Amino acid sequence: MELYTDLYYVKRIQEGDVNCFACLLDRYSRQVHSLILKVVGSREDAEELAQDVFMKVYKNISSFRENSSFSTWIYRIAYNTAISATRKRKVEYLAIEETQISNVSEEEVAGMMGQTDTSAQVERLEKAIELLPPDERGIILLYYMQEKTVEDLVHITGLTASNIKIKLFRIRKKLFVFLKEMEEKE
Repeated sequence: MELYTDLYYVKRIQEGDVNCFACLLDRYSRQVHSLILKVVGSREDAEELAQDVFMKVYKNISSFRENSSFSTWIYRIAYNTAISATRKRKVEYLAIEETQISNVSEEEVAGMMGQTDTSAQVERLEKAIELLPPDERGIILLYYMQEKTVEDLVHITGLTASNIKIKLFRIRKKLFVFLKEMEEKE
């Protein structure tokens, strides 16, 4: 079976061939579900929200205008859906004092973040990511796990490129602080 581009399927769906939607669903369902699960933290909620995302995609596919890639467009819908769902729930997230973040150098962050060669270090990093607020968790996961560019994140989140860069910088520092605290408790 020949694989076609996302744009090919989008155009076919826009022309009325609804069967092509299954190809996009197959291509993106796992990534969308994974992103939402990391943001909301509940498998049941993630499954329901992923279904909502694909319903929104199907309903609004005629509005896709190729201003960005289809993957960026679908990630934007998934990100916004997950963030909206978390805003409805009031959950406390660990707050970090501004002084803790400002006292961390970029070299320290780079050194600690580069230490993910053991399963224990990876597990600590995953726990630290869970301590982040959902919007920050989504940004860091899209950037590092889904390998989205800053420009992609601009389209996905609606933030400016400089705002994304600042957020990534601050999130890495927060993760450093969380990891340092976990290390000290061990």
